[in-house]
Amino acid sequence: MIEARHLRVLRAVATTGSFSAAARELGCTQPAVSQQMKALESSAGTPLLIRTGREMRLTQAGEALVRHASGILAGLTAAEEEVAAIAGLRAGRVRLVSFPSGSSTLVPGALAALRAEHPGTRVSLVEAEPPRSVDLLRDGDCDIALAFRYGATGGEWDDLVVRPLLTDRLIGLVPDGHRLADASSVSIGELADESWIAGCPRCRRQLVEVCEASGFTPRIDFATDDYPAVMGLVGAGLGVAVLPELAVESVRPKGARTVAVEPAIEREIVALTLPDLARVPAVAATLDQLSLAAAR
Repeated sequence: MIEARHLRVLRAVATTGSFSAAARELGCTQPAVSQQMKALESSAGTPLLIRTGREMRLTQAGEALVRHASGILAGLTAAEEEVAAIAGLRAGRVRLVSFPSGSSTLVPGALAALRAEHPGTRVSLVEAEPPRSVDLLRDGDCDIALAFRYGATGGEWDDLVVRPLLTDRLIGLVPDGHRLADASSVSIGELADESWIAGCPRCRRQLVEVCEASGFTPRIDFATDDYPAVMGLVGAGLGVAVLPELAVESVRPKGARTVAVEPAIEREIVALTLPDLARVPAVAATLDQLSLAAAR
């Protein structure tokens, strides 16, 4: 019989490329990893790994098991959570992944309300940006992923349950003494000659597209995904930026003013889960509380 713990070890070995690295990731010893891999190969009745010197690669059977492991482990998690839910959510567990501005705005109120309603339900939180957060969900490493996207991309989340939460508009940030600091709104074209502060290439893509549609390419002199750093750079008069409204809510800008930007740049904030997990009461209750937090 193939055991779930052996599948977790196999997946870790396949991901890290060695027994020692897998042991570090799993928090156990290398001999323990080796023993569990031997037990799994014995259960499977065929070799799963080929060892050649320092290199290690999967056999065809090993590749097949790794391919199915994530779905199997996610299904087991769903089964465990449903059994716990039958006992009245006294032993429920939800693993949540969120992007940083969601962690500081939507998540705290949602989890506080969930704890008040179901004090036995444990929720863990780690941070990751999409698409990494979505990959964690599909790999069975979390139960809910708080994510965002700029404009719907056909088919990207078709295999998931999508709970829309809110539309988050990006707003402009300019230094206090900027010529547009007192404007209620500005056209993005009015910022064409400014020095810009932007995030990673993926995060800035929507900004660049909007600027180019307005006839210019932004001159990005500073790149950082840290929102307080963006606000600090703007406040020091080193450039302008656009940030999600959720991010501005979570950090008070010093030396900077917020202005509405036209045309509007918006991102859709959603909570994602797997179809099997959506039926788990603890997961469903967390999704409900995230929806209520977004509506406040």
